[in-house]
Amino acid sequence: MKDTGLVAATEFLRHPSMVGSAFPATARMVRHMLAPVDWSKVSVAVEYGPGSGRFTFAMLERMRPDARLLAIETGEAFVEKLRAATDDPRLIVVHGSAGDVTRHLADHDLQAADLILSGLPFSTLEPKEAETIMVATASALAPSGMFAAYQMRTAVRLLIERNFASLRQGYEWWNIPPCHLYWAMNSRRDVTGDAAQSHEEGS
Repeated sequence: MKDTGLVAATEFLRHPSMVGSAFPATARMVRHMLAPVDWSKVSVAVEYGPGSGRFTFAMLERMRPDARLLAIETGEAFVEKLRAATDDPRLIVVHGSAGDVTRHLADHDLQAADLILSGLPFSTLEPKEAETIMVATASALAPSGMFAAYQMRTAVRLLIERNFASLRQGYEWWNIPPCHLYWAMNSRRDVTGDAAQSHEEGS
């Protein structure tokens, strides 16, 4: 994947609202973002917006031999690159929306996710779309699952707090651009029985 930087820049210019950055994540940020995950307990992982695959391949390096990684990407160029980059049978790349994560899991006979990692720029998404994705994420996670996100801005924090009961935060300066890091657990689907209802009652 020698030209992933070019693909990232091209896709950012074509779809700035769906691509978080024109620059691939640094190795330091990848390590920081993935460090809190207990990979021995991850059977099914999902990645939103894998882009050039910097996180994708780092996740595969850490995952068990019997685990699966479902990468959901809206950019056709990224989809083609990821599919061509590896024959690892654990990786499933789909062209689609993160809001349909539950359907994508079912289409590939995968159970609820133990980890969902997002690089989608929630700050540039339409509010309704962002809420739809977050509610779908809370519903797609296993009871002990984790939602992790790296973001240039903090818009995603309120969405996470509405849908998850536990949130840890971090920051990584060593990246272009620097990013806010989030790790959330305890989906309010499990706390209140319905994440969407919780949002409605709190609004």
